[in-house]
Amino acid sequence: MEHKINVAIVGYGVVGNGVAKILDTQKELLKQKSGLEINLKKVFTRNWNKDFPHPIENSRRAKDLDEILNDEDIHIVVELAGGIDFPYYLINKALDKNKHIVTANKALLAEKGKDIFTKAQEKNLRIGFEASVAGGIPIIKALREGLVANDIKKIYGILNGTTNYILTSMYKEGKSFNQTLEEAKKNGYAEADPTLDINGTDAAHKISILSSLSFGGFVDFSHVYVEGIQKIDTIDIDLGKELGYTLKLLAIAKSHNEEVEIRVHPTFLPSDHPLSKVDGVFNAVMVEGDNVGETMFYGRGAGSLPTASAVVSDIVSIAKSISLGIGNEIEITSVNWKHKDLNLTKVKDFYTRYYIRFTVPDVTGILAKIASVFAKYDISIAAVIQKEKVVKLQKSVSNKVVPLVILTHTASENNVQLAIKEIVKNNYSIEEPVIIRVEDEEK
Repeated sequence: MEHKINVAIVGYGVVGNGVAKILDTQKELLKQKSGLEINLKKVFTRNWNKDFPHPIENSRRAKDLDEILNDEDIHIVVELAGGIDFPYYLINKALDKNKHIVTANKALLAEKGKDIFTKAQEKNLRIGFEASVAGGIPIIKALREGLVANDIKKIYGILNGTTNYILTSMYKEGKSFNQTLEEAKKNGYAEADPTLDINGTDAAHKISILSSLSFGGFVDFSHVYVEGIQKIDTIDIDLGKELGYTLKLLAIAKSHNEEVEIRVHPTFLPSDHPLSKVDGVFNAVMVEGDNVGETMFYGRGAGSLPTASAVVSDIVSIAKSISLGIGNEIEITSVNWKHKDLNLTKVKDFYTRYYIRFTVPDVTGILAKIASVFAKYDISIAAVIQKEKVVKLQKSVSNKVVPLVILTHTASENNVQLAIKEIVKNNYSIEEPVIIRVEDEEK
């Protein structure tokens, strides 16, 4: 039985520094809790010519990848480089050298996970990926272990701190999207290029991983419906308040018999819903199981030490398996992981409620015309808000147009899109309607 486990880190940015700090400064604590000595043997980064929050002495600085890959005493490679192509190359090479992997790379796992997990299974090696979703929230372990006795029915997630910070500021302070985005950058809550955050891709990568774990198969990421928050206007947030809703960028996964529905988009939730109370940069995941009912996991979704904490959790878990001579069979069987592709519901087949804002001429009869089109496509109206004058409507073409908001009962995505197309074609709406989906389950 082996009691000393050697680790190498590839990629020494914010999270890498956090992992190294924990492994070095908490070595005795980890030994007490795990019964193992976990030793950070090597670190590789392309650029050592800068100051690091947690400095690494020269003896532990790898001059190239081969110094790590060819070292038979290194048991676990921690990939924290980011991106897809280089990490994919690195992980394949490390698996070829019979090394276990820990990664926080959600984009890699969402888009290349099938290849990586298949190869790891063939070689009886483990992939740790707790930090790939929601930073320090132990949602991966919860799905793999704590909720193993449940058939997972539904997952709702606020999985991106940048967008949640922006929407919270817009809701509470009435600021525009552009104002809050610049504020997020200034405060360090948004990257210099926040594209993958605000367009929903980051959250979509994460919900794809959670879906694979929950529903026992791989997700074709190209089939996941993704919509970001770039077009959100404060007028919709304010009108949503009037209807009793709070706006969140929500990642949704639902199991329907043999099909799985996965989508990410701005979503109105009832203001008393637990996820509506999740503000700022915090993340939260709500999971519904057939036995446990609804459970919610909440915490910091990013940052050096919260994410590093999740990485170290994986390192310790794999280290224990190595010391006991256990391979990847725990990883596979604990989540009923079948090497198959999940059957994803097509976008047009979604059913949900809808908030739709039209910009209509201020004349009589427009609501009746729109309602007749909705009736044609079997869309039932639940509520209507019609303002007497334009309020904060940035794109209005005339002073003689007003916002008309319709809240629907549950309807087909396909029918809603067809109805909107006909309404625009008939010039009932002067501008392209704003559509925001509503998750408010009706009895």
